[in-house]
Amino acid sequence: MSFGVSRNPDAILSQPSMFDFYDGGGLDIAFLGMAEVDARGNVNVSKFGTRVAGAGGFINISQSAKKVVYCGTFTAGGLKVSARDARLSIEQEGKTRKFVKSVEHVTFSGPRTLRQGQKVLFVTERAIFELQEGGVCLTEIAPGVDLARDILAQMDFQPAVARQLRTMDSRVLCEEAMGWTLPDPL
Repeated sequence: MSFGVSRNPDAILSQPSMFDFYDGGGLDIAFLGMAEVDARGNVNVSKFGTRVAGAGGFINISQSAKKVVYCGTFTAGGLKVSARDARLSIEQEGKTRKFVKSVEHVTFSGPRTLRQGQKVLFVTERAIFELQEGGVCLTEIAPGVDLARDILAQMDFQPAVARQLRTMDSRVLCEEAMGWTLPDPL
């Protein structure tokens, strides 16, 4: 029933204790994957056609963390991208859209989350969205990406677009270190 590997862990908890921690609101932030997202901010990670992956601890984590950041590519199935000169290039679009009109299975409820006051972001290689009262809102795009062609035309719904649409920090597209320093853990 256990999974994962660690080296020199600071703590080892039983699975029931870990789920008590999740369910009790112990997570400040969670970074999770996403397979489908709809205009209301619902997320599917559990059922695709006849394939049932299941939700596992996803629901416990996603519904109780104070902030959730969904991470994944904008499309799937053959997507090819590259970064040159701090600009993103979509060389081949994926065959499957992830931002769909309606998710096949609701593993995470956007409307429920809004009622809870939870902050939710959707981060892809080309765009960042935030879940707001009106639904999914585009807040940032990658340098080199065309808003109409590379984002809006690759979605099954029209997201809100922030009045102050920002461009992602171009350093995320470079191989050089970004100059961040981590806080001292002690």
